[in-house]
Amino acid sequence: MEAPESVAAVMQQIKALGVSLSLDDFGTGYSSLSYLHRFPIDTLKIDRSFVSGIDNGSESWEIVRAIAMMAHTLGMDVIAEGVETKEQLARIKALKCKYVQGYFFSKPVDSATASELIAHKLSNVHNQLVLANLKQA
Repeated sequence: MEAPESVAAVMQQIKALGVSLSLDDFGTGYSSLSYLHRFPIDTLKIDRSFVSGIDNGSESWEIVRAIAMMAHTLGMDVIAEGVETKEQLARIKALKCKYVQGYFFSKPVDSATASELIAHKLSNVHNQLVLANLKQA
């Protein structure tokens, strides 16, 4: 991030190709509020260190809420990383976060396993739609 103008120019070129850009681990390390107006970011990924603490009434909930509200106000999507419990998912959903990731859904898997999981889920959805159509007929 020593040359932010150059980085912004490259990011604009990438966006022109139709690629969406996400700022990972927002709120930690090198992420900064200045990036939000300096770079063409589409999505903020809230770091799991904040999400993991939202159950215990700590400041983490307020940080997650503030990041989500700020992202929505700026027209960005939000991804909450590190969702591990049903309660965390419910709280994140209440913030109108469309995207989540974490062990609640799956441990990290390789691409072949991910493809199998997606195919299985799509098959289940297809079967449910077929059954619903049969019941209506």
